[in-house]
Amino acid sequence: MKRFVVVVDTQADFMRADGALSIAGAEMLIEPMRAWLAAFESGEVEGVLFTFDTHSAEAYSGSAEAEQFPLHCVRDTPGWANVLDPDALDPAIPVYRLEKGVFDMWAEPDRVIEAAATGGKIARDAFFDTLMTAGVRDVAVIGVAADYCVRWAIDGLVARGFAVQVPEGLSCGIARSIEQVIEADFAGKPVGLEEGI
Repeated sequence: MKRFVVVVDTQADFMRADGALSIAGAEMLIEPMRAWLAAFESGEVEGVLFTFDTHSAEAYSGSAEAEQFPLHCVRDTPGWANVLDPDALDPAIPVYRLEKGVFDMWAEPDRVIEAAATGGKIARDAFFDTLMTAGVRDVAVIGVAADYCVRWAIDGLVARGFAVQVPEGLSCGIARSIEQVIEADFAGKPVGLEEGI
């Protein structure tokens, strides 16, 4: 059975050493992430969703996130850009994008998922309901940060009935590694590490 892939916030402000909110070790993940994604064939994957942390300078200063982190991932700036190239995937694999303004990709009720090829949009929850209806039960998650946006992505997937695998070496955190997150936050739940590349 095919699985779905969620790539969390692989944006320059997080992934590059000179990014506005650079995560230690993230730059070293870029090439392994590219290779892992490029190795998929269309028969293996139902689709790949790239999430984008998206802020405006005006709104950010009054947000809860601003209490912890400096301004980052401002829409249409170099730091907002994805360091991974969706065009490097097998062209038969559908690619999607989701913009979010908070850590948790599930928290904002009005979020939509956009199909890269057509520009078509569908409500986030309806999109994942459609995956379930199609028989997709397994989701692989990679990206940053393991203890923030990746953690919340996994939590929402599990709550919606999916089993989640996190390939080793394709995620890193700010204060906790993905291994620590899985052990502490998802014990007894269908979340595990799998061999990377």
